[in-house]
Amino acid sequence: MNRLFQRLRAWGLPTLIMALVGVCVLPVPEFWITQLNYIGIASLAVLGLVLLTGVGGLTSFGQAAFVGIGAYTTAYLSISMEWSPWLSLVVGLGITAISALVLGWITLRMSGHYLPLATIAWGLSLYYTMGNLDALGKYDGILNLPGLSMGGWQIGQQRVYLLFTWALLLLACLGVQRLLDSRGGRAIRALRTGSSMAEAMGVNTLRYKIGIFVMAALLACVSGWLYAHFQRAVNPAPFGLRIGIEYLFMAVMGGAGFVWGAIAGTAITTLLADQLQVLLPKLIGHSGNYEVIVFGVVLVLVLKYAPDGIWAFVDRRLPALRRDDTSFAWTSAAPLPSRAKPQAGEVVLQVQDIRKEFGGLVAVNNINFTVQAGQIVGLIGPNGAGKSTTFNLITGVLAPTSGQVSYRGESITGLAARGVAQRGISRTFQHVKLIADMTVLENVALGAHLRGDKGALSAMLRLDKAEEQRLFKEAATQLTRVGMGAQLHELAGNLPMGSQRLLEIARALCNDPALLLLDEPAAGLRFKEKQALIEVLRQLRSQGMSILLVEHDMDLVMDVCDRMVVMEFGTRLIEGTPSEIQASPAVRAAYLGTEH
Repeated sequence: MNRLFQRLRAWGLPTLIMALVGVCVLPVPEFWITQLNYIGIASLAVLGLVLLTGVGGLTSFGQAAFVGIGAYTTAYLSISMEWSPWLSLVVGLGITAISALVLGWITLRMSGHYLPLATIAWGLSLYYTMGNLDALGKYDGILNLPGLSMGGWQIGQQRVYLLFTWALLLLACLGVQRLLDSRGGRAIRALRTGSSMAEAMGVNTLRYKIGIFVMAALLACVSGWLYAHFQRAVNPAPFGLRIGIEYLFMAVMGGAGFVWGAIAGTAITTLLADQLQVLLPKLIGHSGNYEVIVFGVVLVLVLKYAPDGIWAFVDRRLPALRRDDTSFAWTSAAPLPSRAKPQAGEVVLQVQDIRKEFGGLVAVNNINFTVQAGQIVGLIGPNGAGKSTTFNLITGVLAPTSGQVSYRGESITGLAARGVAQRGISRTFQHVKLIADMTVLENVALGAHLRGDKGALSAMLRLDKAEEQRLFKEAATQLTRVGMGAQLHELAGNLPMGSQRLLEIARALCNDPALLLLDEPAAGLRFKEKQALIEVLRQLRSQGMSILLVEHDMDLVMDVCDRMVVMEFGTRLIEGTPSEIQASPAVRAAYLGTEH
């Protein structure tokens, strides 16, 4: 069985191509050719939702509206202005891109349930616009569209059209697969975890959200263009909210997180709907849209028992692609350039009178301290002392009400988390933030996001291979540095807590920082895991790394810290060496409520 799935991984795409050619050559009924055409056309729109919703975590009900833009643009230009369908495709893509940019800029700043509600709103708006414009034929639509031709050769509507449609679909799937398996793809996958981790790695989350929104819309536009010239007519019915929901259903059915799940989900849904429309009226004795009831039940069952979709069952059995194979060869890649590091004793971080107010609550009250090159400074205090708020003020998650934060003599006060990362400050999180379904190596490579510059087009055309090799070599180097060199290809979600904490440190080191901020790295660790963490921290200090450590484990901080800052009720209580902190009556009073 394993050998069968290995062959499927290696020969799956060539086999699919040969099967499509065989279907076109063999005497297959025209009905099945038509169905395969519809499946290919719809799969393009669903593929956009896989990228947007399944991978990026952005729910949209408006995909059908972008299909409508592609269909109506080519229909209007082909009939009213007698333009070539190929030229109308270019214009349609342009209109779609502009529309998606504007809508994305407005709606993608929303979160929670507001985003899908917004997509419903503009989806309905575009649908009723199509149905009420005289130029577009209102609800009757536009008829008698010309067929597609290339150099005088008619593509037609059946077998040749099937090859053309599926060629575009497979190229799109290959392009999206390559995109997700790249620097930009790792940033897109990080969107599902929220913006805080991605921004801390230097990812411009809004830019990537808009980017995948536009890509999904462009795929839908091509789907609409194909649909219009296949049907030779368009009307608003196939571009309403109901169809948008069907596209989402197809994505969920096939596996919203898998590129090939788009085809699987579309094929299963289309074929099942066709068969149910024949069988259910015979069983019930009445005609009607009873298949909708069945699909509702199926959706509930899929969400309950197969939340990752049908394709997940296949993907789990496919052998994982390893990054150290000879085709990728990252082990021999050139190292990434390094940033200039501070000299020993240089002040790396200076916090001056920072204050943070939340309404009438003063969470941090005029805190002062410094971190010098090659030092580990502990920031400690009882629960509610303001440590995490101070940490977030330094890392750009929060903006201070007053005061200043300087990094190597440059003010970084008020910079966003992405800007702080660009300066050379990296961080981990109190609650581990990683991408569970990516490998350890891929998770850590995300930390080197700012050290690459190749975009989506380079990834789709595989022009980013040299850069990817260098990024993965850096990730492997940092994993070896923290003692995880043997776990490169493990799924991050399968790691124990101690290894996940070390993964976060390795990911932060991939940015080549001069200052490392660790937020409770020992939380939830067992004794041996803490000992491994202590060894890593000592090693980093010996190599000149400056570290600001927020931690509740007193044994750990007393063991590794050079200096400590104790906070209580948002103020600095005392600063000194570990021995001075241990001897302080004020510290004992803060922790125990008494000086004795």
